[in-house]
Amino acid sequence: MSRFRERFRRSRTIIGMIHLPPLPGYPDSPGIEAAIRQAIADLHTLEDSGVDGVLIENEYDRPHRVESAPETTAAMTRITHAAVQESDVAVVGCEILLNDPRASLAAARMAGASFVRTDYFVDRMSRPGYGEFDIDPKGLLEYRSAIDADHVLILADIQVKYATMIEPRSLADSARLAFEMGADAVVVTGSETGSAPSIGDLRAAAQGLPVLIGSGLTAQNAATLLQECDGAIVGTSLMKNKVVDAAAARQLMSIIERD
Repeated sequence: MSRFRERFRRSRTIIGMIHLPPLPGYPDSPGIEAAIRQAIADLHTLEDSGVDGVLIENEYDRPHRVESAPETTAAMTRITHAAVQESDVAVVGCEILLNDPRASLAAARMAGASFVRTDYFVDRMSRPGYGEFDIDPKGLLEYRSAIDADHVLILADIQVKYATMIEPRSLADSARLAFEMGADAVVVTGSETGSAPSIGDLRAAAQGLPVLIGSGLTAQNAATLLQECDGAIVGTSLMKNKVVDAAAARQLMSIIERD
């Protein structure tokens, strides 16, 4: 059994997103206590709908930084720990945007979370306004061991949305390399937020280990797309006014068949 399946036991795993308001250090931040309250409210809404996990992101820290600031890592650690303490059934993970998987791992380890997501793991990619992203999968796993966080799963995007490959290769090769380098699951996105990956891309990423949809899953396409993978990370389609909408979450979960 894969490490992912040891943690997420049910088929067609659904991980709901918690998009935090701007964190301390950003001009529009409502403060750490308000961010914690929103995270806990979204956590309970998602748990009530029946999701398997939640992923906490500093989505509204705009503009995103490539590397986490000290106050951001501290805030994410505190918020994630609060969610871990409050969670009844959902597996809790975190990601510090835009591309700081070491900071994400540190926050997860100190908060007691179970997984992180990283947008850039094995693919050399660039993005307008940010340039080329640093990737070091071997160093990342060494760091995970150094902080006694080997139990924290890594969900790794391959050929992620909004970015351009510098060294083109097939999606299947990216998935194969990600698993060889230690990813516990790969995440496949469409071309932008709200855009779903194709069935062909989901099939190409299947290398005998878990594949997750990373964007664009809706109540309308879930029955079709989830037949081709192991689950999804869902954000946009469950949100209303930047927080999780209970009706949308219940609607999606009501149509997902799994054991």
